[in-house]
Amino acid sequence: MRRVPPEMFRFTTVERSDLYGAVLDVFGVAGEHLETALGLDAVRERLRQVGWVAVVEDEDLHEALRKLVQWELLDVVHNHAEHYRTAEEYERRNLQYSLTRQGEAALAGVRHALEVLTSTGALQTAVLEAISDRLDELCVLSGEPAAADRRVFTTLRELEGHLDALVENTKAFNGELQRLLRAEGADLEVFREVKAATVAYLQEFLVNLDRRGQAVAGAVERVEERGIAVLRERALRGAELPPVTGADPAAGWLEGRRARWAGLRAWFLPDDGARPRIEQLHDIARRAIVSLLQVLERINESRRRSSSAVQDFRELARWFEAAPGEEDLHRLWSAAFGLGAARHAHLAHLDPELIPSSHSWRDAPPVEVSALLRTSGRTERFTRTAKVRDVAAVRAERAERARAERTELALAWQVLETGGPVRLSSFGSLDPAVFDRLLDLLGRALAARPDASGLRRATTGDGRVEIVLVPPPDTSSAVLHTTKGSLTGPDYVVQITAAGGPSAVPALRAASREVAG
Repeated sequence: MRRVPPEMFRFTTVERSDLYGAVLDVFGVAGEHLETALGLDAVRERLRQVGWVAVVEDEDLHEALRKLVQWELLDVVHNHAEHYRTAEEYERRNLQYSLTRQGEAALAGVRHALEVLTSTGALQTAVLEAISDRLDELCVLSGEPAAADRRVFTTLRELEGHLDALVENTKAFNGELQRLLRAEGADLEVFREVKAATVAYLQEFLVNLDRRGQAVAGAVERVEERGIAVLRERALRGAELPPVTGADPAAGWLEGRRARWAGLRAWFLPDDGARPRIEQLHDIARRAIVSLLQVLERINESRRRSSSAVQDFRELARWFEAAPGEEDLHRLWSAAFGLGAARHAHLAHLDPELIPSSHSWRDAPPVEVSALLRTSGRTERFTRTAKVRDVAAVRAERAERARAERTELALAWQVLETGGPVRLSSFGSLDPAVFDRLLDLLGRALAARPDASGLRRATTGDGRVEIVLVPPPDTSSAVLHTTKGSLTGPDYVVQITAAGGPSAVPALRAASREVAG
């Protein structure tokens, strides 16, 4: 930070900073049109193009340009190539302004800051696939002749661009995610929807993330086996750097490429054997899913309950404060906490005839109160101890029933396991117990949120069986028959497998396209 010139961003904090920023933006737009110098009239005309609508007097515009020159953001030269007919024309057209290197840096910094403030991060699996594709392309180009040096350069820069996009988007998304975990939304409905959508987004990103990370790490190893240093030298020749005064830019360019490659390895294949950052991202996403689900559960709990205990006590405190008198306070206390007569008032002395009814309780002898009465409001009843019941037969019956249910469940899953994508109508006739299992699976899948490709996934309560459901590709209907009746509905494409088995997504997509065709 000490290397940043102290005057570089001063124009953003002084009075009339909006005019200074608009003038610099004018020179930035001019640079995009390959115009390197502007006069006073050109600056005034371009101000309207960048959105400045206020009237600016010549004196104010001259002062703004002079300040920017003083802060070394603009450079001013005399235009000796023009012919001037009047002194006024000479004053207006003689001075030409252009951005200095410091001015270009200041404008780029402000634009980047505004872009960061308005942008949102994203976790894009497509970027991981693009990185892997560029690495594979470098492997292919390493075996081609020197004529492919330009392609090596462009491919290497595309790879670095994808890596920058991955890093920047991941940092921004992680920052937004942590702020979301700490946020307390005023509108609980919108707050709940945002968190639920974020959970679905993270779950979609985590699908096959390990496989993609390993694919990139393998591609990095293959490129390094071909010789990354040689590829960098070829990319340098393909870059065709222009000659400059002073030190040769090639050394700095190569050092930049080595640093970017080290950053790529840190994300996917660290040199020191540490955990790749892509795996750390995996852990962060999983922890965020758990945290978001816990927050969603708390929100749902608060929505089910009309008010919390804290709110109840605060409202009761306000009632106590508004009570007009002490008697009202006692009645409010009794009504709020259910305090009534003592529960032992019905107990009598062992010889009630010795204590007349007119005798004061203060002078009467004490009465023994049972501990059970103090805790539960009931007195002890001393009766005969019950006989211990023999539960061996009950346990055997329950064990037999559990074995029968497990056998029935195993047979049901054996019947329902598809082995691949099938249409729902292929099940035909089913036993009522098997039909109930199938209906439960379909209900779970239809209640699940579809992913980006339209697939719906669900598992059984024990997590042993998974169903993947694809919307019907046509308007045909499926009829399932049981001894209790028939069920008619859309003819979905389904695949039922043991959870954790091979992915059904590619096969389901292929089957859906085949049926639709």
